[in-house]
Amino acid sequence: MKNFKTLLLIAVFTLGLGGVANAQKMGHIDFEKLVAEMPQTTKLKLDIEKLGKTYQDEVEGMAKKLDAKMKKYTAEQPSQTKEINEIRAQEVQQENARYEQLRQTAYQDMQKKQAEGLQPIIETAQKAIDEVAASKSILYVFDASMGKGLLVKKGEDLYAAVKAKLGF
Repeated sequence: MKNFKTLLLIAVFTLGLGGVANAQKMGHIDFEKLVAEMPQTTKLKLDIEKLGKTYQDEVEGMAKKLDAKMKKYTAEQPSQTKEINEIRAQEVQQENARYEQLRQTAYQDMQKKQAEGLQPIIETAQKAIDEVAASKSILYVFDASMGKGLLVKKGEDLYAAVKAKLGF
């Protein structure tokens, strides 16, 4: 009976230490904040803004031409024949469709470029997190940026270490 109590005490003690050891092998990081503060993200943002300005100028230029043509055609409508007014209406509809197509294409292109630009940044951040976690023998890293999903922050915050690993 005495041996059984000793074994039970050893088992409880061992399991208790195992729980403490596992608690130290967890970490967390605000992944969104990390990616947002990376220099590559800042450059990508500037590139996307520059591209957006170019598209905006193009779209606004086309809109001004379309608006001017519509005003001209509206003013001349009473003095034109029915056939010419119908041709002009079709022309305006076609130009309006091209305008909408340009807007849609610009938006999609910007979305695509942003996604393509973010992919290597995310991969770099993930690799740095993996390396820092491995160097600290951390088994689980939770993303603290996932809303309010991280209820208890007892693990190690890896943000500063990953930031240093990335060199910014």
